[in-house]
Amino acid sequence: MTKKQKKNLVRIIVSAVLLILAYFLTSFVFEDPAWWIKLLCFLAPYAVIGWDILFKAGRNIANGQVFDENFLMCLATIGAFIIGEYPEAVFVMLFYQVGELFQSCAVEKSRRSISEMMDIRPDYANIESDGELVRVDPEEIKVGDVIVVKPGERIPLDGVIISGNSSLDTAALTGESKPSDAEEGDDVLSGCVNLSGVLNIRVTKEFGQSTVSKILDLVENSSSKKAKAENFITKFARYYTPCVVIAAALLAVIPPLVLGLGWGDWIQRALIFLVISCPCALVISVPLSFFGGIGGASRNGILVKGGNYLEALAKTDCVVFDKTGTLTKGVFAVTAVHPDKCSKERLIELAAEAEFYSEHPIARSIKEACPKETDKGRLGEVKEISGHGVEAIIDGKRVCVGSGKLMEKEGVKWHQCHKTGTTVHVAEEGDYLGHIVISDEIKPDSEEAIKRIKLLGIRKTVMLTGDSKEVGEEIAGKLGLDEVYTRLLPADKVEKVEKLLGERDGKRYALAFVGDGINDAPVLSRADIGIAMGAIGSDAAIEAADIVLMDDKPSKIASAIRIAKRTMRIVRQNIVFALGIKVLVLVMGAFGIANMWEAVFADVGVSVIAILNSMRAMKKTER
Repeated sequence: MTKKQKKNLVRIIVSAVLLILAYFLTSFVFEDPAWWIKLLCFLAPYAVIGWDILFKAGRNIANGQVFDENFLMCLATIGAFIIGEYPEAVFVMLFYQVGELFQSCAVEKSRRSISEMMDIRPDYANIESDGELVRVDPEEIKVGDVIVVKPGERIPLDGVIISGNSSLDTAALTGESKPSDAEEGDDVLSGCVNLSGVLNIRVTKEFGQSTVSKILDLVENSSSKKAKAENFITKFARYYTPCVVIAAALLAVIPPLVLGLGWGDWIQRALIFLVISCPCALVISVPLSFFGGIGGASRNGILVKGGNYLEALAKTDCVVFDKTGTLTKGVFAVTAVHPDKCSKERLIELAAEAEFYSEHPIARSIKEACPKETDKGRLGEVKEISGHGVEAIIDGKRVCVGSGKLMEKEGVKWHQCHKTGTTVHVAEEGDYLGHIVISDEIKPDSEEAIKRIKLLGIRKTVMLTGDSKEVGEEIAGKLGLDEVYTRLLPADKVEKVEKLLGERDGKRYALAFVGDGINDAPVLSRADIGIAMGAIGSDAAIEAADIVLMDDKPSKIASAIRIAKRTMRIVRQNIVFALGIKVLVLVMGAFGIANMWEAVFADVGVSVIAILNSMRAMKKTER
């Protein structure tokens, strides 16, 4: 509890004790007390518990803001005092303040959920000066400076490790509890916690441009982008409150004047009507649901830029994926070695030796797959043939490594591979030795992610890729995607998304595009919902996307959709429940069936139940 909440709790307890004492005095101590004695006895607990509500109502009236919940509470309770319902007047205000305290605690819990993400803000950075570590403000550090991060400290700025190795806790960024290893030469991001060794890090971004700064800015501004449901409730309350005040006034005046009925009974009904009509449950629970949903998403390493995006994601029924870096690792690797006239080891070894000087991604993947260290001493002349491959003298023999065109050029008889991917053929002294298949690997949980997405009611899953038709169709088949479009340039991807958007025929569903956030900014911007996946450290992703998944697991897409659907389900439950109970008890109050206690339940009781329901949105979702 905050200091303010503790103070309010004390007021509630003191007022409750005074209320019990007042009831005891007026019922058992004083024999048939005069009205003014009863009034004074009950004014004491009322003043303790209600002075701030009276003050707020008066201040708002002075500022021209008459019709709010403070005004309704004052009007109802002061009216109850006027007609002699002293205990009811105090109890209504007391119960209202209990509800306010409960609401405040719920909001604070939701803010703490967001604060777990906000804890990534670094307090200081260590720099070495005259052999000693000095703490400085992270904003004073410049690009190129070297900072020292000790075990247990949070990395304050993005950079690259120049010495040391350690394990890093990235949970605040990705939602993953498993630490990751970091060593010399690795890039590290601000917001991670150094768990073991001392790290010397050369800063690559100033604090204002760092990952932690961008994430904090995103989270802090998320509440400004309201969902349609939130805007509806805001507008609803603006017109609803004056309407019910006018209705209560008519209820108090018309029956006595027109029908000649007693004033006391109808004034009491009007006051009960006012207590019932307070829109607290709606005004608080709906924004709290979205706030809780955004907080729950952040605990899963999912950053949502506003409640409007959470609402749109819940309506999504078509998800379009980029391939490379989204469903696949985006890293080339040797996936098959097919020798003809030598062992697998020798085939990969010759290819690695021939690619010794090359930094091409395919060449790197061959060298990484080689079980032996390459030996520069075995190499003679090396000749790279653009678009075809490489020729090299290895141990005095001419080795050709490259495409089928290179084999044809050299007059080598070769054959196609049945596997999909980039095929690298190897020949020695004109003899074909076999081929190596290199492909972009599918992420381990991509297939499971697609299944989970479809179980959530997604109608269509589509993959867009610039890769060949064979590669694209094979991956789409393995993952169970509904459609695939291949050999696409970035502009072509936008065109395909436009076409898919046009297929909606006025139906109110949304299309989400999932990309790596670096090369897909135009498509991310065009889709109803742009989701950048694996965006940790990617400025382009954080800028272009509406929702940012901080790690590269496709399963987080299903988690994001599940959170969005759960949040909207809770919002709808609160709206239906709050309005349903309000209307029912309002009618009962107008006909004199409901008393002040039932009115209090319709106001504060419904608010408490709705708030409790809203707090479910804060839960961390499970796989």
